[in-house]
Amino acid sequence: MYPIDFFWRAARRWPERIAIDAPGSRIRYDTLAARVTALAAGLTALDPSPQSRVGVCAGNSAEHLAVLLAVLACGKVWVPLNPKSTRPELRRIIDATEPSILVLDDAYAGLLDGAPGARVRTAAEPQPGTTTLRELESRHAGAPQPRLDLPGDATQAIKFTGGTTGAPKGVMQPYRAWMANIVNQIHAWGFDENDRYVLAAPITHGTSTYVLPILAQGGCHVVMEGAGAEAVRTTFRERGGTVCFMPPTLVYMLMALPGASRADYPKLRRLIYGGAPMPAEKIREVRAFFGPVLGTTYGQTEAPQILTVLRPEDFDDERNLAAVGRATWFSDVAVMAPDGRLLPAGEVGEVVARGDLLMTGYWRLPDKTAETLVDGWLHTGDRGLIDERGFLYLKDRLKDLVITGGFNVYPVDVENALGQHPAVHECAVFGLPDDKWGETVQAAVQLRPGQQASEAELIAFVRERLGPVQTPKRIHFHDSLPRSTVGKVLKSAVRELALAKP
Repeated sequence: MYPIDFFWRAARRWPERIAIDAPGSRIRYDTLAARVTALAAGLTALDPSPQSRVGVCAGNSAEHLAVLLAVLACGKVWVPLNPKSTRPELRRIIDATEPSILVLDDAYAGLLDGAPGARVRTAAEPQPGTTTLRELESRHAGAPQPRLDLPGDATQAIKFTGGTTGAPKGVMQPYRAWMANIVNQIHAWGFDENDRYVLAAPITHGTSTYVLPILAQGGCHVVMEGAGAEAVRTTFRERGGTVCFMPPTLVYMLMALPGASRADYPKLRRLIYGGAPMPAEKIREVRAFFGPVLGTTYGQTEAPQILTVLRPEDFDDERNLAAVGRATWFSDVAVMAPDGRLLPAGEVGEVVARGDLLMTGYWRLPDKTAETLVDGWLHTGDRGLIDERGFLYLKDRLKDLVITGGFNVYPVDVENALGQHPAVHECAVFGLPDDKWGETVQAAVQLRPGQQASEAELIAFVRERLGPVQTPKRIHFHDSLPRSTVGKVLKSAVRELALAKP
């Protein structure tokens, strides 16, 4: 069995149910199944090679969902291309994975200019010299449902984490990891045929891990009209949304909307947050506003989404407000000492995991893979402890990852970009707690002797190269950055100095 088989079974069981509720169209399961089958045949016709890569650069839409399912159905590898990324960042991903097919919204065509690969447009209107999803579907209507013959460790998706200014790290997520994710999502949240999942987060990110679990149970994906907090509220209020995954910052925005009340979410039963921590007092505020519907998961791209889960009822116990849940099925989660010993309950060490949810490695980076997967254990880079009840508590990160608004920002990428400015002698990038974003990206900078640069100038410089997500919100200038006895910049010290500022 493969991940796509959950969808095929649902289409046979609930052919007349609505699978996708999008602005201007409601697509039944049988209609979607026929569309996915035709598109899978079309992608195979463009490139018959099994396990070839298909890059998809598109916003949330019915077309994006259909082509994602088609990629899974024909045994190809999905490479999500975040349309909010910069052109150089996307080009690095494309050059690394060498997709033979690029599916894109017209609005993002400029981001992919010059990149290799056959273009397939999501737009309905044909243009000379291009192919659209609709044309592929029409050309291959009536094609037989494809059958796969690939091992469980074959790659289902390559998702990128970090590495936007050096060699990017493409996480190879195998079929078995997607299978484990699907089963655990259904088990954790109790999805059923009455669920209507609101696509508030991008399909290229966390939302992708909910696509098949919802469809497997006969539920419906609700594509919003517009974007932002107001569009999310309207979708829940007027279109009966029952479940959603979003970063904490969006949850806070919903609560801050003018006139906001629980009545705006009449059918909400599961509000799942992830991608950033939520402080205990914020959890209390969210539960007071939305009721006992809040839940969370902990995972990484290397072990997607759901290594641990904290269900709404778990939050009833105050001890769990700082936890990220207990281990899910098919995974072991433990805490390891630097010498490789597994630590007992209550002791702090590196969080490690093993089992079906794990990646097979980093795309064409065997050395990085060997550093991260050791004797079957994934080294997460996070420090934490597991209590005597099995709940995991994260303390800090061994890696300097900053999670802002649900997006991962690696300080080395920002430091490399900032260091390209002619006035910057040295810099250190770090995260500071923030009520809205979870964390904000900050930078400490030491300028070259005799050089000048303003905070606004440096912020604009980074934004042009990396885009808004990775751009520091503040630049802290130092005559001399604090250093260790061997001359290494002490990030802990610059972070403490930044925290002390008004």
